[in-house]
Formats: sequence, structure tokens, C-alpha cells
Amino acid sequence: MSGRPYSGQIIGLLLAAGRGRRFDPSGVRSKLLQSLPTAAGQTVLATAAGNLAAALPTCVVLRSDAPDLAAQVAGYAWVPCASADDGMAASLVCGLEQTADAAGWVIALADMPYVQAATIQALASALRQGADIAVPTYLGRRGNPVGFSRKHLPQLLDLQGDQGARGLLQSCPVVEVAVDDPGIHQDIDTVADIRQSPA
Repeated sequence: MSGRPYSGQIIGLLLAAGRGRRFDPSGVRSKLLQSLPTAAGQTVLATAAGNLAAALPTCVVLRSDAPDLAAQVAGYAWVPCASADDGMAASLVCGLEQTADAAGWVIALADMPYVQAATIQALASALRQGADIAVPTYLGRRGNPVGFSRKHLPQLLDLQGDQGARGLLQSCPVVEVAVDDPGIHQDIDTVADIRQSPA
């Protein structure tokens, strides 16, 4: 969906192009298509996308060969990433290129469906108030998603591999946003994780 006008907005960017090999090494079962016990049967991906979209205009980055995932986010803007297997950075760059006129981004992970919309709104608010990088904290520990202003767009577009933007968090000033949201620490990596709702 290139050409969509995002100028001046904070955008929710949902990275959903990974293969989730820890969940199923064979790659047959996608963790993003598993139903959650606490979301009226919604899938991991649909729940994560819905929470993000409840707070911000949202763009979802998917693998090019994942029509089943695309069906889960048919109501949202989404872009296919042909180079997704090159690592998380490739998916991130793909999404940023499609939304490059935005004022900033809250970058979320599709396997973290328990992050609350209020947390996403708080990060976006921090960006609007001048933060260049904003991270949520719960009980004093940082989590996801992470907000970036467009000041960091050049560095984000230069990322490679599977480390995402971790290096920027270590080398640049970060505004910590305290939230009452254990979901910022809970991702879905294994079958057992599906059965666990946030503490």
C-alpha cells in the first residue's frame, strides 16, 4: 500500500514477517495464527494488530508468501516484505520505507499480543512531546514496543540482520515511560506461551 499519506502522524508499525522457528521448527504452524484464550478466539496476529490500531494508524509488515497472515489483517494497511528472511531489520526497513513521511513510529512485534492500547498511546504521546526514543517500563524493566521520532530514520534505514534497533537504544538518549502493563514483557515463543495470559 505504498503512497498512503502518513505525513506528520505517529504510525504504529507492526512487524509480522518472522517465521517463528522457536514455536515450530518445521515452520508448518505459525504462532501468529494461533488463537489466544483471552481474546474471544482471536489469533495472536489479529489481537496484536487490533491493539496497535486502537491507538494509532497502523501498517503491518508481512512476508510476501503469507496470504493466511494477510487475511488476518485485511482491515489494516499492510505491506509485503520480499526480504523478510534476511532478519528483523529487513522487515523494519520495509515498513519504514512505506511510511517514510511519518513524524514517528511505535514499532511493535506481532508476537506480543498482550500490549495494551494505552501503552501505545503513552509512547506516542512521549514522541509528540519531544522524545526521540521512548520505551515502556513495567516494574522498572524495559519492554516493547519502542517509539522513534523521525530524527532516527536514517539510522533505522541502515539497520541490517536480526538485531532490530537495539543498538540505538544503547547508544542514544531514551525516555522511559512507566506503564501498568505486564504485556510489554510477554511474547509468544512457544506453545506454552499461548496458554499464559499476562500476570
